Amino acid sequence: MASTSTPLTLRVLPLDDEVVLPGMVVPLDLNDADVRAAVEAAQAAARSEPGKPKVLLVPRIDGAYPSTGVLGTVEQVGRLADGDPGALIRGRGRVKIGAGTTGPGAALWVEGTRVDETVPDPLPGHVAELVKEYKALATSWLRKRGAWQVVDRVQAIDDVSTLADNSGYSPFLSTEQKVTLLETADPVARLKLATEQLREHLAEQDVAESIAKDVQEGVDKQQREFLLRRQLEAVRKELRELNGDAKEGEESDDYRTRVEAADLPENVREAALKEVDKLERSSDQSPEGGWIRTWLDTVLELPWNERTEDEYDIQGAKGILDAEHAGLEDVKERITEYLAVRKRRSERGLGVVGGRRGGAVLALVGPPGVGKTSLGESVAHAMGRKFVRVALGGVRDEAEIRGHRRTYVGALPGRIVRAIKEAGSMNPVVLLDEIDKVGSDFRGDPAAALLEVLDPAQNHTFRDHYLEVELDLSDVVFLATANVLEAIPEALLDRMELVRLDGYTEDEKVVIARDHLLPRQLERAGLEKEEVALDESALRKLAGEYTREAGVRNLERAVARLLRKVAAQHELGERQLPFTVTDADLRGLIGRPHHVPESAQDPAER
Repeated sequence: MASTSTPLTLRVLPLDDEVVLPGMVVPLDLNDADVRAAVEAAQAAARSEPGKPKVLLVPRIDGAYPSTGVLGTVEQVGRLADGDPGALIRGRGRVKIGAGTTGPGAALWVEGTRVDETVPDPLPGHVAELVKEYKALATSWLRKRGAWQVVDRVQAIDDVSTLADNSGYSPFLSTEQKVTLLETADPVARLKLATEQLREHLAEQDVAESIAKDVQEGVDKQQREFLLRRQLEAVRKELRELNGDAKEGEESDDYRTRVEAADLPENVREAALKEVDKLERSSDQSPEGGWIRTWLDTVLELPWNERTEDEYDIQGAKGILDAEHAGLEDVKERITEYLAVRKRRSERGLGVVGGRRGGAVLALVGPPGVGKTSLGESVAHAMGRKFVRVALGGVRDEAEIRGHRRTYVGALPGRIVRAIKEAGSMNPVVLLDEIDKVGSDFRGDPAAALLEVLDPAQNHTFRDHYLEVELDLSDVVFLATANVLEAIPEALLDRMELVRLDGYTEDEKVVIARDHLLPRQLERAGLEKEEVALDESALRKLAGEYTREAGVRNLERAVARLLRKVAAQHELGERQLPFTVTDADLRGLIGRPHHVPESAQDPAER
């Protein structure tokens, strides 16, 4: 739109960070020096001109002025609502700002020309549609704010320019957006811009309202849940007081706090909180409450995130094996290799592959008494891990391994879970003792359940029937012992690496008896090593003629019997201490030998 040729000389009234559009009426504080100077100068000039005093309203943004201002008339001078002196000014129309000029007073005067803001009559079709759209959007926004009187006023506006400038009252428009509306002279373009601004704001408002609604619904749900829980707690408290079991109720209410405070995996925490919800809904007389409490106690007592640090000191491990076990060099060498490989894999970051740990499961197979169980303890000692022994002899029920389902009375977790609980860490050394003695009957095959336990590809998601949550067994070191290799199921044997313990030589038995068995049995017999000693000839004869076995259990029994006899004779006054037992004393103390070498037999007895 072009400016008219009639020049105007107007006093500039700067507005800091405020934009006034034509048609708007704004109150201004006369305590502001610029406002007072402009109003007084306009009043002085109006004495020689017809009409009301005129000023040029120009927004001042960061010290800069736009090229377009608004012609304003001073409608009234008086006091504002707060009692301060003020002036009421109405915007009349746009003015294109020209050069500066002079005028009365110390005010800044400029020349300007009015901007022609007329539109064709009748309105073109697209302009009429634009007017309808703007009014619809403005009505929607005003109704949300409850401004019904303003709705009627907007609907009554027919002038395109006035309708567009009416958006200057919008509080959601920024100062820059209002300046853009001020400098857009074409009424149709200005209305289109105002429509776009209003449409964008409504879209943002819809999103904000949707988010606020979701948040409020969540808050309302939490508040409602909190209120209902408090009411439920109050009702339960009253019932417990009537039944005289208030203390039990207080313990029950503590489970939620314990679950939330415990260091549990996320899936276990969710399952535990669901059980707490069931517990809070269940009746105090219902047996289900006791089952849930037992389950929660079991879950909370398991060491879900507790692990011991491995001590991969291979030299130290070899020293421990040598100190605790005489002989069995092949077996100790294989265990040392096993520990060395685990150390190398751990150092190279191969300890965990695909969320699970790999590694062989050693099966120690040999006759009774050769030290299979104690070897397992030595492995745990060498690795710095906790040791747990799981006795499988005579186990015939699959539930012994996987646990009982909670629907059964007296249900318990399986032996594997109980072993983890007993160890107090998720990476103990678990010895599956007498794995060849596992049987099967109508209740299932425990050996089949052990397949999952010993398979590295499956045991990282082991699921006990009682817990019904996944338990990671991939960091557990499993060892197995057996007496008869043929009694181990083939599928189970396929998951283990055999380490055979064939027994001890006579020389090894003598060393074991001297270094391990004799000190232990002296203590059990209440004797000191300075009081009773066995020379090597006596130990060798005990190993060769009084016992004949692959292990050393009967040898230890013979030593114990011998020491008991010496202690009894001393107490009866028949023998003085200290006393050294020789091979010649054995017959008098514990009787004739059971196994006489063929070379020592009488030819007539052969």
